[in-house]
Amino acid sequence: MSTVTPAASAQTRAAVRTEDGVTLEVQIDGPRHSELTVVLLHGHCGRGESWAPVRDALRRQYPDARIVCYDHRGHGDSARADRRTYTLEQLADDLRAVLDTVSPTGPVVLVGHSMGGMTVLTYVGRNPHEIGARIVGVGLIATAAGSLAEAGLGRFLRHPIISVFQTAVHHAPGLMHCAKLLAGKAFAPILRKAREGDATLAPRWLTLANAIHNQTPIVTMAAFLQAFTTYDRTDALTTLSRIPTLILCGTADSLTPPSHSIAMAAAIDYADLILIDNAGHSVIVEQPTQVTTALTRLLTRASHTDTTSPLAIAA
Repeated sequence: MSTVTPAASAQTRAAVRTEDGVTLEVQIDGPRHSELTVVLLHGHCGRGESWAPVRDALRRQYPDARIVCYDHRGHGDSARADRRTYTLEQLADDLRAVLDTVSPTGPVVLVGHSMGGMTVLTYVGRNPHEIGARIVGVGLIATAAGSLAEAGLGRFLRHPIISVFQTAVHHAPGLMHCAKLLAGKAFAPILRKAREGDATLAPRWLTLANAIHNQTPIVTMAAFLQAFTTYDRTDALTTLSRIPTLILCGTADSLTPPSHSIAMAAAIDYADLILIDNAGHSVIVEQPTQVTTALTRLLTRASHTDTTSPLAIAA
């Protein structure tokens, strides 16, 4: 049974307890009784705050919307869990717990970056009856519906070194986590330059830096890599033809190259496909203004689709 416990702070936060007893950290912005809820799901080794620049811009554009960000299990401030639960199916169940707790009624737009997008597609595939009813819009950013190991850096998912890495994490998680922390320090200057607006950074280096320089436990990181090798939710794409759908990717994305986005757009009627020049996998960090503009269009389309719930747009 999922429960919600408001945190004692000026910022609206909640602790959502999933069916298997894992506590998820959730941040909620906007009016309690909003006509539309927007849920932003972060990627592998990220956290809800990865969305901060985009979230804050959306709040200015849509002050009447309720914007929800949360940390996946094993990420950020959410609790760690049994490594066997680090699957995309479980993340979809966690999304269900969040929705039922913080937004049990009213229309919802789901937006996922990278692994967050895979979670959204897994949720859609398992709950097709909600598409066009509860779920009125979907945004898929820098993600894929399947075949991750066939393009870009995803091809390394089947490389023997990944198996060696996972075995090492299984037998010596503490030692491997220390090695990750040391590697993260080496990449810290790259992230510092990115925060300072250095436009000379190659997108692939920024992507690698974000993957290494984070606080995600090494066990979480390794377990989800296994889930990616078998991931396939192409069956969910046609279902999204019922609602406004945004597909966005950077042209320099080396983890989920544009070919994935193009394939998804081809399978969804009237999908809005946007490719951002020279942006990498961390497009929500690299180009938050362009991402926000695209999401603004999605929310406008979604609010018009649900004619009973018009959404006010800030001038």
